[in-house]
This record gives sequence, C-alpha cells and structure tokens, in this order.
Amino acid sequence: MKYFSLIIAATLVLASCKEDPQEPFVPNVQNLEGGMLVLCEGLFQHNNAAINWVSLPSGSSDPNFFETKTGRALGDTGNDMMRYGDKIYVVVNVSSTIEIMSAIDFTPILQIEMTDNGQPKQPRSLASANGKVYITCYDGFVDVLDTATLSIDQRIAVGENPEGLAVSNNKLYVANSGGLNFPDVDSTVSVIDLNTLNELQKITVGLNPGGVMVNDAGDVFVISRGDYGANPSRLRKIDPTTDQVINASYTFDISAMTSMSATDMLVYDAAGVYQFNFQTDAITTTIPMNMATIQTLYGLAYHPTENALYVMDAMGYTNEGVIRKYDINGNYLTGYPAGLNPSKILFFD
Repeated sequence: MKYFSLIIAATLVLASCKEDPQEPFVPNVQNLEGGMLVLCEGLFQHNNAAINWVSLPSGSSDPNFFETKTGRALGDTGNDMMRYGDKIYVVVNVSSTIEIMSAIDFTPILQIEMTDNGQPKQPRSLASANGKVYITCYDGFVDVLDTATLSIDQRIAVGENPEGLAVSNNKLYVANSGGLNFPDVDSTVSVIDLNTLNELQKITVGLNPGGVMVNDAGDVFVISRGDYGANPSRLRKIDPTTDQVINASYTFDISAMTSMSATDMLVYDAAGVYQFNFQTDAITTTIPMNMATIQTLYGLAYHPTENALYVMDAMGYTNEGVIRKYDINGNYLTGYPAGLNPSKILFFD
C-alpha cells in the first residue's frame, strides 16, 4: 500500500480519453505459461487484495486467480510479489501474511503469519539471495526466510518503517522510510552483510527513501521521496564497494523505477515515462506515450520478450484498474482489466 496515495492523487489524476479493454472470458489455467500475474493491492482495510492471471496474447483473464487456486481471499493490501526459484512469494501488508505459491501452477504451498508476540509485523517488500528471501517489516526489521524450510530464521533490526530493498556485492540495502512518522521521516539506507546478517552501517540518502534497485553492474539506486512538498522526490546512486552516495545531483522528478536491460532502466512520474541509461548516468529518451489516456499511473513493467511496456492504471484508486500495453515507442497496443490498484506484474513466457 502506498500510504501517501490520497495526498498525491490530485497530481496523478490526468485527463481521460482512454482505450478501455473488453471484458474477456475466464480461462482454466493449468500452468503459468504465456501470461502474467498481476498483484492488485485493493483498498486499505477492505480485505480485497487480489491476484489476476492474464493469458497473453488472447487477453483472457481470471480476476480472482488467487481465490480460484486457494478457495479463499488474498487478504488486506497486497504489497509485493516476487518469483524466486520454483516458488512465488506474495506480501499481504495489513493482513501481515506471506503467501507462498508454486511458480509452476500456482498451487498454494504455505501461508506464513507475520506477527511478533501477537503484534503484526506489517511486511512490505521482498528481495532474495543465497537461498533466502528478505522481507522488510514496518516494525523496523528485516525478516530472513529460509526457502528450504520455509521458516523465518532471523530478524535484523534496521531503521524506521523499512520499504524497498535489494542485493549487491553480497550486501542487502534497505530503505528506511520512517513514513509512519511523517513529516518526521527517516533518511537512511541500512547496509547488511549477508554473511553475518549484521547491519554494517546506515547511509544518509535523503528524506523518505522508498524504492531500491540494483543494475547488472551492481550500482544501487534509491528513490528518496522527499516530503511531497518543498523537497521533491529524487534519485540517488550508491557505490556498493565503498557504500558511499556517488550521485545525489539528479534533478528529474521520479515516482518509481523498473529494470529494463543491462544498460537501461525505466523511470517515471505522473508526467511521463523515461529511459535512463547507466553508462551516461542520465535520462536519454522520453517514451512518447499519450499520458492523457492514463488516469492514475500506479506501476510499470517491462516485458523483455515482447520489448513492450505494461502500465498499471489505478483509475483513481477506488475503481477497477486497467493494464495498458504499449510498444517501446509509446504506441498503445491493447488493454486488460485488472482489480483495485494494480501494482506489480510477473511475466511467464
């Protein structure tokens, strides 16, 4: 869940004239092939998070795929979803659960209740390495999940309300947002040694760090989201060898980022989608899509096999969302229906 969605909604809602998708038939999915899983957050405290399955390119979909496979609802506020090995891990934030599913046919494997002495940990985001899944929890810890035993082995204390995290140089970089203390937010990234699972240090990166991403060269990119006012959201880059911020001078606005290739990533805000080149360390291309057709840009995924962009449109946060597909030149191709607040896509070829 994005806690500041209501604050920024007015700036994200753009004029419409949208290419709405047709309602497709529901497929009988045996294996996860030729399609995508879409995590839909749902509405906070409404217990209506969902995972959709969309077959590509037919467009047939099951909007309640998790419920179809498990016989129960996903829970309250789906926050992250990741494939690692032969399993899929799903974070359900307000319900404080982790769902583990088969990456072959989406058969349910285990639900883990994320509580500590009866108190919800409020899990947020996922990363993986060395047979472990690392889970940020809003109570100020990173939980270490062993993928062989499917049990939580350890809790690592970090900063306040940790959000995104990523692995580079056998270290885990964790954004400490302090978001629940707004406007007195945190401004640090915790660095954890994956051999000892001890915190090495905290790096100051700017107000309210959230998203973290690592490129193929190992550079660590962090989005410091600012205070949604005088201090705008900005990108930071950390050298994983020295653990120093080596670029804090980017001047473009940024809401989120997603991997594209070894040489580029995609960054975006409400105004547009841009291609950022790692060699030039700058935005090199503005993707010329018609932003007026997107009401609430809530997420973005790049499909490398298709060389296509999938925009997750939350449609004002309280309406059923839409996935809009574009070619790399920003030309609209088609749309797919989604649930409330679609925020994460996993592709299966």
